[in-house]
Amino acid sequence: MHSSTHKTMLLALSLLATLSATAQHQVTLFDSTHVVMEESGLSHVVNHQRIHLNDYTACDAHSAITVDYDPQSAYVEIREVKIYRQGGAAETINNPIYDYVAPARLIYWGASQKMMALGHLDPGDEIEFTTYRKGFTYALLQDDDSRYIPPMRGHFYDIVPFWSNDSVALKTYSISLPTTKKLQYKVYNGTLDSTRTTMGDQVRYEFKKEGISPLKRERNALAANDIACKLLLSTAPNWESKSQWFYGVNEDYGSFRSTPEVKAKVDELLKGATDEMDSISRLTHWVADNIRYCGISMGEGEGYTLHNAEMNFTDRCGVCKDKAGMLITMLRAAGFNAYAAMTMAGERIDDIPADQFNHSVTVVQRHNGSYQLLDPTWVPNLRELWSSAEQQQGYLMGLPQGATLMYTSTSLPQDHYFRVDATSEIKNNGTLVGTITITAEGQSDKAVRGVFSSRTSEWDRNLEAELLRIDPRAKIIEINYTDNDKYLDQPVSITYQFAIPHYATVTRNEIIFIPFSARNLFRRALGHLNLDSSIETRTQPFKDNCSRLVEISERISLPHKYSQLHFPMVNGVTGRHSSFGCQYWLDGDVLKFAESSVYAQRVYEPEDWPDFRQTLIEQKKLAETPVILTR
Repeated sequence: MHSSTHKTMLLALSLLATLSATAQHQVTLFDSTHVVMEESGLSHVVNHQRIHLNDYTACDAHSAITVDYDPQSAYVEIREVKIYRQGGAAETINNPIYDYVAPARLIYWGASQKMMALGHLDPGDEIEFTTYRKGFTYALLQDDDSRYIPPMRGHFYDIVPFWSNDSVALKTYSISLPTTKKLQYKVYNGTLDSTRTTMGDQVRYEFKKEGISPLKRERNALAANDIACKLLLSTAPNWESKSQWFYGVNEDYGSFRSTPEVKAKVDELLKGATDEMDSISRLTHWVADNIRYCGISMGEGEGYTLHNAEMNFTDRCGVCKDKAGMLITMLRAAGFNAYAAMTMAGERIDDIPADQFNHSVTVVQRHNGSYQLLDPTWVPNLRELWSSAEQQQGYLMGLPQGATLMYTSTSLPQDHYFRVDATSEIKNNGTLVGTITITAEGQSDKAVRGVFSSRTSEWDRNLEAELLRIDPRAKIIEINYTDNDKYLDQPVSITYQFAIPHYATVTRNEIIFIPFSARNLFRRALGHLNLDSSIETRTQPFKDNCSRLVEISERISLPHKYSQLHFPMVNGVTGRHSSFGCQYWLDGDVLKFAESSVYAQRVYEPEDWPDFRQTLIEQKKLAETPVILTR
């Protein structure tokens, strides 16, 4: 037996011994992928795996082998399949292979699946199978074999995760390509063993990792590809070449060619516009609010080629690239220079020019020459033009002169403020009566407006539920709020007049209560509260959904004058990206309360956690700990 094979088998046996002790569902004994790239960029991919099934959960999960693909751009085969019953001799499986339309939601582009059912499996069984794929992920829909050549002809890229949710004894990835191709690659978040071998006019790169442990992600950690070992490969020389290609492929197709109907709509929308930002805003929000998210269009234009304006304007629906393309067309019809851009929502884009993209947006050139990002997909009913939930996110503009990879900046917390202003009175019997106003901007505005996402007839009930969640005894006297249909006119504002019987405990010498404004009303706008403050330390970067500023103030009239104030013992926090402060003070028979919390990032490093956590703890403490006043 070859020494490396013997070592791998010993490692596999060791992992299997560990398997029962750690209650893992399965162990992948080996996962081997080999890619052969042709001069045209066409790739042939063979994957070979063997998996040990430890329990019936794993047996159920592997009762069928399924391969997803798009028939317009890829060809796949399920080749050899074997089952080793309880570690015994191999049993070759020749069951029928079914080819059917894959389940879909919102995007109906004809994706398919090939599937072979394996029949009954028992714990201890092992399955071994080989699959073959020719082609790529996205479709440009040419005829014959050329449809399998990737859009950027002559180039290849791949993103290879060297992590798993289960143990893997050995994972290998190799690629053979012509020596005329210059392959760039880099390993992130770990190390791999690698070799490079030249054989005639071919060069072969091989990467491997032994003993991959199950990935353990901390709560609210970044995407697995951002924290666990991965390999990026690309033959594209740089981001500028990818940018120019992306620009050219859409210009050649005519993705942004206007029509008389589109021009008429643009003229209608811009009638009375006061300046360039007013014009950009009107067009962006019209596309955001009127082009529904649903991918049903077919034909040339899937993948990196954006559907043309005539299709998008007629259908009034599409996915992110269709909404971006519609906005580009309208901006150009209005006299702006506008282009498509690619980005990656939810994951980091690293510096190897592989196609690390899952989202398309718009970029407009302002009159001063600067470029501004617009995202009509993420801003329906949002007062922003670019969603700040996408801050600290990589993007690549498709420009005629080319562009390099860039990252969006952080968004100021005050651009996403959540404010609570209250005036209340506590009666002798402990009843609390008052008025409380919630105002919010940016992403906080969007979160608060979530109460208006249902039918109009349910709005008042949803608004009442926000107070009743804090105290089910609350009685709503009156609710007033801004016109949700005119969300661009002003930030959301909701004012309650309410009464809560027996809210405070009032005795002869003291009064006990929690300021109502401090109790995290409209929790949907306080996404940071979902992070687990019981976690003392973090080793992985973590994320919130947006930066934000929380400001709370309340003026509480008391039934008597009190001389001593015993309030929650909170600590101020002054951190690099998060801070907290609060104040209570008596003014005659009035208690005044103010609180401020700042969360300045969307993505944080582990060393930011202590300050973030302490800010979170102090804010929660105020919401849960009563104030005691004595006479």
